[in-house]
Amino acid sequence: MSSPPVDRRPLVAHIVHRFDVGGLENGVVNLINRLPAERFRHAVIALTEIGEFRRRVQREDVQFHALHKPPGQGLRVAPKLVRLLRDIQPALVHTRNLGALEMALPAWWADVPVRVHGEHGWDSNDPDGRSLKCRMVRRAYRPFVHRYVALSRQLQAYLTDAIGVPTSRVEQIYNGVDTQRFCAASDARAPLRGSPFTEANLWLVGTVGRLQDIKDPLLLVRSFARALELAPAARERMRLVFAGDGPLRGEVEQALRASGCAPLSWVAGERHDVPDVMRGVDAFVLPSRAEGISNTILEAMATALPIIATAVGGNGELLDDGVTGRLVAAGDVDALAHAILDDCNDPVRARQRGAAARQMAVRRFSLDAMVAAYGDLYERLLTTAAARGALQRA
Repeated sequence: MSSPPVDRRPLVAHIVHRFDVGGLENGVVNLINRLPAERFRHAVIALTEIGEFRRRVQREDVQFHALHKPPGQGLRVAPKLVRLLRDIQPALVHTRNLGALEMALPAWWADVPVRVHGEHGWDSNDPDGRSLKCRMVRRAYRPFVHRYVALSRQLQAYLTDAIGVPTSRVEQIYNGVDTQRFCAASDARAPLRGSPFTEANLWLVGTVGRLQDIKDPLLLVRSFARALELAPAARERMRLVFAGDGPLRGEVEQALRASGCAPLSWVAGERHDVPDVMRGVDAFVLPSRAEGISNTILEAMATALPIIATAVGGNGELLDDGVTGRLVAAGDVDALAHAILDDCNDPVRARQRGAAARQMAVRRFSLDAMVAAYGDLYERLLTTAAARGALQRA
């Protein structure tokens, strides 16, 4: 009996802390679904758990592995990961963010020929990248990474200046957005399933994201309440929509009640219809304390929404202040309140910025461009590894 043909497509193993709903994980899904199947195979390795988000992966040949790491140091699962990597034999491992960086070491132990690490943004316990401990960890694992991917120019500068990574080992690749899936509603606002706010004359201010400290949803609550203090007549038109869940949900709901804004707001919880949510609001706000390259900003841009975001991380690389969006200082209640009111009071100008944002998303931040950049990077690194004989040894 003849043996089955050998699959010579290189296997790319994507290592993340947890594979569930999130912007980073969404990027992995888009990459797996869009990279040509004849060029690469894929495996997803989660240090903790694999969630239902795996259903977003459309290919049937993708492996999923959960290591069920207990809380604490990631290297506790290093022997288990080494055994797994030696079993599945990836040609390339791509770790993402600090929570998975430690896995570059077991990938080295397992003789994985190419090791890539992506920096997508700051951790919640280090929102501005200043933590000496986090810097030391990144420097310690630097020798085990062949190439870094920074999602913003800010992160690229951080890697070269603060971590000491040679510029030749850092690639800057922006996230991409599906400009067909995320597109403008035919009217000003599409009906949104479950929304209590259906009147056409309302102005719905929306945000999408996990309700956690680094996203600062309480800033949006305070700013919305402040806007109503500055312009009491706005209570007739303005409404606030939160799409997302997380540890701060109770505090958000309590703050809405305490400010008297609960009747004017809707905390919708986790949604699996984000494109519909985007089309179901009139304006988008991202009040984060820190960001890398925000997927939700890109999605709002593609939906042609007026956007207000805090001037942190890569937000200023995505938005041209006053042209494709508005940028305000992080934590500034009054600045955000005034920006929210400005859009509500001048919806024509706000929608002009939204239309310009859509054009920018199509021109600079397409999903096809992102996928092509990663495919090119993987192939260049694999070609180099083959030239030095690493692939044959693996």
